Amino acid sequence: MSLKDKTIFITGASRGIGLAIALKAAEDGANIAIAAKTTEPHPRLEGTIFTAAEEIEKVGGKALPLKCDIRFEESVVEAVEKTVAEFGGIDVCINNASAISLTGTLDTEMKRYDLMHSINGRGTFLVSKSCVPYLLKADNPHILSISPPLDMNEKWFQGSVAYTIAKYNMSMFMLGMAAEFRNKIAVNALWPRTAIKTAAVKNVLGGEEMYVKSRNPEIMSDAAYIILNKQKDLFTGNFVIDDSILAEHGETDFRKYADYPYSELMPDFFVPEDAYPVPKIVSDN
Repeated sequence: MSLKDKTIFITGASRGIGLAIALKAAEDGANIAIAAKTTEPHPRLEGTIFTAAEEIEKVGGKALPLKCDIRFEESVVEAVEKTVAEFGGIDVCINNASAISLTGTLDTEMKRYDLMHSINGRGTFLVSKSCVPYLLKADNPHILSISPPLDMNEKWFQGSVAYTIAKYNMSMFMLGMAAEFRNKIAVNALWPRTAIKTAAVKNVLGGEEMYVKSRNPEIMSDAAYIILNKQKDLFTGNFVIDDSILAEHGETDFRKYADYPYSELMPDFFVPEDAYPVPKIVSDN
């Protein structure tokens, strides 16, 4: 498996899961287009598109930092065009950028609703749509979204219906595009079984207590690496859980991804255990 010389356009890659995926691909010698908004250091958010570019190049990749707001078509189109001009095409599109607000109906301001839907749903559609003409020219193109399986249990909607629907929109676009571009582009979604050590977890969801009982972003990058190396016509239309695909491909050491055993980790939203049972090798770690 290798992503050497592949060009990957990834949103929200200045930190967290997006950066971890970028670094994993860069170790193979991939070209990474970092499409994100952060250009200046932020007191609560580590990393900018420029610091991400430095990290990518240190491990052997080529980086193109792009200031890009995926809410706006002209910003996305310009970023895609710059990527193609720099690297000659696009092999992989990763929709990682996302907005979250775990608020109930009465506590969700419409500006927050609009933000979540313009980034999560509309942004995913816009970025994917803009990359597709170039993906169709690639040898083994992929679209990958960091979004959950589409489980309709009401518990996922209760208390945060605006966010859930915004996040599910990302997954529904993957489902639809997988069918639309079958045998031409592999389209899949990847989601973590547990919370991941990201700025959103620390600053928005659960603070330091939740953060330390989350897994490292590298579990997502290792899972994404497996997906992106699969053949476009053999693996598409899937909702993948990170530790499940790693266990299927022979990973046995899951303690390296966390500071606590699995039984003490914080579960993520949207993962129905009946449909996605915990692999024994995972629960034993």
